[in-house]
Amino acid sequence: MSALIELDRVSKSFSRGGLFSTRRVEAVKEVSFALDADKPEIFTVIGESGSGKSTLARMILGIHAPSSGQVRLGGRDVATYERRAFMAEVQPIFQNPFEAFNPLKRLDRYLFMTAERFGGATGTSAVDGSVDEALRQVGLSLPEIKGRFPHELSGGQLQRVAIARALVAKPRLIVADEPVSMIDASLRMSIVNLFGRLRDELGLSIVYITHDLATAYYISDRLIIMQQGVVVEQGPARAVLSAPTHPYSRQLRDAVLTPDSAGAFRATHSRKAAETPGARS
Repeated sequence: MSALIELDRVSKSFSRGGLFSTRRVEAVKEVSFALDADKPEIFTVIGESGSGKSTLARMILGIHAPSSGQVRLGGRDVATYERRAFMAEVQPIFQNPFEAFNPLKRLDRYLFMTAERFGGATGTSAVDGSVDEALRQVGLSLPEIKGRFPHELSGGQLQRVAIARALVAKPRLIVADEPVSMIDASLRMSIVNLFGRLRDELGLSIVYITHDLATAYYISDRLIIMQQGVVVEQGPARAVLSAPTHPYSRQLRDAVLTPDSAGAFRATHSRKAAETPGARS
C-alpha cells in the first residue's frame, strides 16, 4: 500500500502545572494508522472531550510536532515540508465556522487568497473560476457569496464556505475537526452527506474528528476510538460500532447509538445510496 498519510507510533505530551510544580501529561500515546493513497476514504477518530483526538488532528496538520513517532505525508515527514507546499496537500476544516473567518473581512477574500496561494490559480478569471467551482461543489456559488460578510450567512452556509475554501486548494486530504458540532442539528446530515460526495466524486480522503457516533456510523469507512490518548478499538466503522469489544466503546455505543437509532441510520444510508449513483453502501 502506498500511504497518503501515515502515523507511526505517534505520541504527544505537554507540561502542565503552576509555579512550583509541573507534570507531564500524555495527550496521545503511540497512535498508528495509515490511509491508502489509492483508496479515498473517510477515516474517523472518535472520542470524548480530553481523549486526545484534537491533539491528534493538530499533529496531522503539522500544528503540533509529535513528542515521539512520526507523521508522514506521501512517505515524507510532515516536519520537513515547507508550509505552503504542505497546505496545498492537506487542508483543515475547524469546529466553529464563525471563528474561522474574521467578521470584518469579506468571505470571498479568503477564497481568492487560497486559490492564489495554494491552488495555483493566477489572473482574475482563473481565480474566480476556481473559487466558483469549489463553491458549487458545496451547493453555493461565487455570485451568492461575493462581497458578503460572515454574519450574513447561516452557520450551515458558513461551514460550506469553509469546506469550499479547503477545496479551492485542491488538496489530497482534508482534516475536519468536529465540523458539525456547532451547526444546527437539522443541518448536520447535509454536511455529513457532503463529505461522502467529496470522497466519492472528487476522490478526497477525509480524517473526520468527532464525538458523535451517529454521524460516524453513517459516513465512516474506518475508524479508531480513543480514550485518554490511547486507541482502544479500530477497524471498519460498521463492524466496530455494531459489535464493539472494548468496554469503553460499548459504553459510548450504548449511550448514543441505540438499536433504534442504528436501524434508522442504516435505513437512511441505504436510501441515500440508492438515490446517489456510485455512492458506497
